[in-house]
Amino acid sequence: MDNNRFDLSLLLLRLVFGGFMLINHGWGKFLRFFEEGPLRFGDPIGLGKELSLALAVFAEAGCGFLIAIGLFTRLATIPVLFTMLVAAFVVHFADPFGDKESALLFATAYVVILLLGPGRYSVDSWWERRRY
Repeated sequence: MDNNRFDLSLLLLRLVFGGFMLINHGWGKFLRFFEEGPLRFGDPIGLGKELSLALAVFAEAGCGFLIAIGLFTRLATIPVLFTMLVAAFVVHFADPFGDKESALLFATAYVVILLLGPGRYSVDSWWERRRY
């Protein structure tokens, strides 16, 4: 595979899995901070509902955005990968495999991004080219 197709593939992977995480998961959790009434969020690893929600928002919205644009990409995959593994193996531990599938698909994509990096079409790459 030539480098251009490889880098376009990484861009597509980052945009889809970073963008979908931000839009479909992180943004809704972020809006929960502004809801009236009792906090409706789980505490899967015993940190408290508020901290659990804050960490999920950081991972899903913040790191999802960073992955999509390719900024601090490898570092940004770590919190969201951890969040997806908690979702699959703690939150949905006793659920059927189908309930774990989405989290595991996201986790797999984040492992690939972590291993391969952001590719040429990213802020990380732009910044690196600018340095030299």
